[in-house]
Amino acid sequence: MSLSILWPTLALVALIFIVFVTMFVTRARHIRANPPGRGDFDTGEAALRYFAPIEMPANNYRNLFEMPVLYFALIPLLLITSQDSQVQVVLAWLYVALRYCHSFVHIGPKKVPVRALLFLLSGVVLMAMWIGFGIDLASAASRSDGMPADMLSA
Repeated sequence: MSLSILWPTLALVALIFIVFVTMFVTRARHIRANPPGRGDFDTGEAALRYFAPIEMPANNYRNLFEMPVLYFALIPLLLITSQDSQVQVVLAWLYVALRYCHSFVHIGPKKVPVRALLFLLSGVVLMAMWIGFGIDLASAASRSDGMPADMLSA
C-alpha cells in the first residue's frame, strides 16, 4: 500500500484551513470597520445581510464541505482496498489543484464563468476517481472471487 494518495488529501485539508482563516480574518476586519448594530445577529438572515459585502470566503468555505466530502469518503476506501493506484494519485492531485483554483477565483476575482468551469472540471475528475475505483474494485473482486487481493494473503 502506498500512502502517496494522502499528500493531495493533506493539501485539500490545508486549503480548507486557508479558506477558514481567510473567512475569519475578513469577517473580523468587517466587524471592526462596520460595528454591528442592534439586531444584526438576531437571526441567521440578519447575520447574512450584515456579512453580505464579504460573503465569498464563507460561501467558498461551505462549498468545501459539499463535493469534497465525496473525495474524503473515497480516500479511505482506496487505501483499505489497495486501489490507490498511481492513476488515482494523479487524479487526486488534479482534483485538489482544481479546488485551489476554484477557491482562488471564488474569493478573489469572482469571475463566474471561470469558477463554473473549474467547479465542473473538478466534479468530472472526482467522478472519474469514483468510476475508476468501481472498475478497479470489480476487477479485483472478479480475480479473487469477491475479496481484494491483499485480503487473500491475510
